[in-house]
Amino acid sequence: MRKRIIYLLLAVCVLSTSVGCAKQKKQEPEATVQEAPEAVEKNEPEEPKEKPQEEEPEEAEPTHEGEAKSYLTGEWIDEELAKKRPFAVMIGNTADALPQFGVSNADVIYEVPVEGSYTRMMAIFQDYSGMDKIGSVRSCRHYFIYFAKEFDAIYSHYGQAIYAEPILAQDDVHNLSGMDSDIEPIMFYRDMNRKSPHNAFISSDGIVAGIEKKGYRTEISDTYSGHYQFAEDDTQVQLQGEEALVVSPGYFVNKPWFVYNSKDGLYYRYEFGDKQIDGANDKQLAVKNILIQYCDWSYKDENGYLDINTTSGGDGYYITNGKMEKVTWTKANENSPARYFDESGNEITINQGKTWVCVVRNKYKDRFGVYATEKELSTARETETE
Repeated sequence: MRKRIIYLLLAVCVLSTSVGCAKQKKQEPEATVQEAPEAVEKNEPEEPKEKPQEEEPEEAEPTHEGEAKSYLTGEWIDEELAKKRPFAVMIGNTADALPQFGVSNADVIYEVPVEGSYTRMMAIFQDYSGMDKIGSVRSCRHYFIYFAKEFDAIYSHYGQAIYAEPILAQDDVHNLSGMDSDIEPIMFYRDMNRKSPHNAFISSDGIVAGIEKKGYRTEISDTYSGHYQFAEDDTQVQLQGEEALVVSPGYFVNKPWFVYNSKDGLYYRYEFGDKQIDGANDKQLAVKNILIQYCDWSYKDENGYLDINTTSGGDGYYITNGKMEKVTWTKANENSPARYFDESGNEITINQGKTWVCVVRNKYKDRFGVYATEKELSTARETETE
């Protein structure tokens, strides 16, 4: 009996302990473990990888292989062409002679007074190949021969004044005249749509035929050293003098002027109240440089034939890039080139490109003018006296 009681008490204790433990387990909440959420793949664009900067290849300096600089423009041209003698031709410059043909291809243009205060042009070409029509070709005045010799040029004309004949006969003057019966039929032709004497023209084929017929030297003389001193490649002469946007040389009859275009740095030519156009391509004549060259002069006879002194030396102006500066010029003898000097006595450097030389009688220096606009020029001309 006693053992039963003991077992019973033990059973009650065990049961009580179990219940207590169960209650304790219910009261203690289960520990919660926060697990990291699974990574979700996102289709985000990858940042572009920086490309390694490629070094730009340095531009190779031009070698100018097979080229040489032109004595007329200072620009690089084919070396065989650079050796070739320039070709100078007389061009009519009256209202009846317009439009002229082929003159926009000229590298240098001389404009010089003749009798009656008209001007005549001499166009000088380094390359006349492929040209079908140059002219109209007019007669020679003796002083143009000396200007042509400054470039070692072959000189072409249609007839001549009597004062030019002894000079043209000299052995060192290589000229091609339309009055020469051997030359006229192979070199000159007439445009029957124009009135004489403004209808004589030449072509590149005719020039070649004329030179071959005469047997003239075709390459620049070994002793020739050039006419102008040109700026280096990729450099520009920027003058510090007076502004020169509109330039009037001061000639009486054709009353020409030049207008500067800052976009291309060229001076565009006008005369007889309008643009001066090349009839071969409808282009307005334009140049990089203008030289005003004042010369001593006199009358040869009572008919007003002029004697322009090509060796007198004197004053002038160099005009480029919208500015001008005073110059002086000298010429050692009739066969040598004129040289131009700044006010400090240094020979000037001119810009590469085409050049227009206005030879002006020194008596008429006061007719030269530069203006800010063409309207200013027009106003100034209203007060001009002949």
